[in-house]
Amino acid sequence: MSGYPIPASESEVEVHVKNSRFIGTARVAATVDEARACIASVRARFADASHHCYAFAAGYGATVTHGMSDDGEPAGTAGKPMLAVVQGCGLGDVVVVATRYFGGTKLGTGGLVKAYTETAQAAIAAVERVDKVEMVGVVVTLAYDAYEVCKRQIEALGAMVEAEDFGAHVQIVLHVDVERYDELRATLIEMTSGRVQIELLD
Repeated sequence: MSGYPIPASESEVEVHVKNSRFIGTARVAATVDEARACIASVRARFADASHHCYAFAAGYGATVTHGMSDDGEPAGTAGKPMLAVVQGCGLGDVVVVATRYFGGTKLGTGGLVKAYTETAQAAIAAVERVDKVEMVGVVVTLAYDAYEVCKRQIEALGAMVEAEDFGAHVQIVLHVDVERYDELRATLIEMTSGRVQIELLD
């Protein structure tokens, strides 16, 4: 399968350190704008909190964009350690926000790094994971007598049928894993002895 692991759910966890309350939120964010929207949502939800530090990875591998913020905490004590957790967790398209309610006791540089690291780790550990698969859209046009057997093969290859039109011919609109497109194409051509039209959607 193509793709990479991403959060399948949103998590919210709490970590308590010397009277300070840390709330960790993790969720999927495929773009920088989605990450910023998540951060804004958390900030609005916990508007009375002292800090909303964050780190995100929009994308994966060579096409990832990272972001982070200490949000008023001493430089390098929140965003940087949180980003290290994000980079090491194996997920793409992920944003983590650590909301802090100051409890009156200063934690010091080392204490802050530890607290924000643990909050990010706990939030990410709590999310379910799913593989993000790169899909391509395909339109298949074939004769009625080939429909049933081809439809079964399309489903067997894990393709998702979006629409069907029964006119002069049968037209099937589907999405399939980009890595299985060539297999789908070759199989349908073989099963219909070449009497099939296969087009990629833009």
